[in-house]
Amino acid sequence: MYKKLRKKVGLIDKKMIFMNGKIFFSLITVILIVCLSGCFELTNINDGSITYQAHPTKVSYTISYGYYVNLSGTGDFDLKYDCFLPADYKSLVTFLPLYNQSYELKTIEYNKFYKWNIQDNGNNRYTLGAIADIESESTLIYDLNGNQAASILEIQNNYPNIYSQFTKAQSDDGIIYVDPDNPIFKSIVENAIVEVGNNNSFLIAKQLFIWLKQNTNYQTHGSDGGNIQPASVTYDYKTGDCDDLSVLYISLCRSAGIPARFIRGYLIEQNYNNFAVVAHAWAEIFVGGNIGNNGWVPVECACESENIDTQINQNFGVETIGHLRIYTGYGTNDSFNRSMSGPSIKYSENLNVKMESFIDVKNYVILEEKELVVDKDNYRSYQ
Repeated sequence: MYKKLRKKVGLIDKKMIFMNGKIFFSLITVILIVCLSGCFELTNINDGSITYQAHPTKVSYTISYGYYVNLSGTGDFDLKYDCFLPADYKSLVTFLPLYNQSYELKTIEYNKFYKWNIQDNGNNRYTLGAIADIESESTLIYDLNGNQAASILEIQNNYPNIYSQFTKAQSDDGIIYVDPDNPIFKSIVENAIVEVGNNNSFLIAKQLFIWLKQNTNYQTHGSDGGNIQPASVTYDYKTGDCDDLSVLYISLCRSAGIPARFIRGYLIEQNYNNFAVVAHAWAEIFVGGNIGNNGWVPVECACESENIDTQINQNFGVETIGHLRIYTGYGTNDSFNRSMSGPSIKYSENLNVKMESFIDVKNYVILEEKELVVDKDNYRSYQ
């Protein structure tokens, strides 16, 4: 007789981990530290530009992450785990498995991962995961005016595969999470298009980002922190964590006909002698043209600020060095399910199983610090 245990909490449990120091921040504080670093602004009266406080824009570090799996007692077990690996977009990455037996290096859509399939019996202890050396640099879309972006109709006509793949609803276990057909979202989109006054995908996505920031607040779930809220629930509550707000924003963009996808990874930030590391999610929209990552533009949905211009300047079309991509969604229900999955194990009744996630960052070095400058014509640059 076999029992089955599946860890379904995202890439790593949604909890912060601090290295080389005391644990003294809440999860919300960690998010704010990472997302709002450099948010103090100085306005140049002569030319109307805005200069934000200098902050790291290029870093290197070593990260290891995964799960400890401890088995005690007697009996057989079948342990499976897909550990997704850091993406090389904007980063130089080398990686190795932490357990070098019974695994394969595989790829699905945009994602590389180590796949373990371990069949054994009795007392065993495994450290399943990856260790990676990272050199990462912040990226941003320079032009906030959307001059190079395609219209929604042009995306539909010129990129039919991307349009079809990333404008659908997504569900898991019968629950619709990404919900572009929701009539309330359709109404919000219609208002955004009227506000923009044209069909430019970048500007409409930016207007929907403004709606998100004006109508929702970042808030963790509490005891059920591993569960993602459907977009409709986040809309009703007007609160959510990084997953929830990203799913709502993706739903709005897809409702407008703008392809959008789910990104998972980590936020990593140095705070004096401490490193705050937290599992994180954000969004990416497709606006075509020679923009961003082959037309894809990152959007940080979980940050807070009373100033909407600050929100746009620092979070719309910006992916800081604190963002480490691990998983890029590919638009299907299976993709959404995989994004929330950890190890699974079938085991005999006489076995006891304990799983615990871990994240560790070492050798963190700041290679470059710059100011974010937004000029009077809405062009951004690091200087």
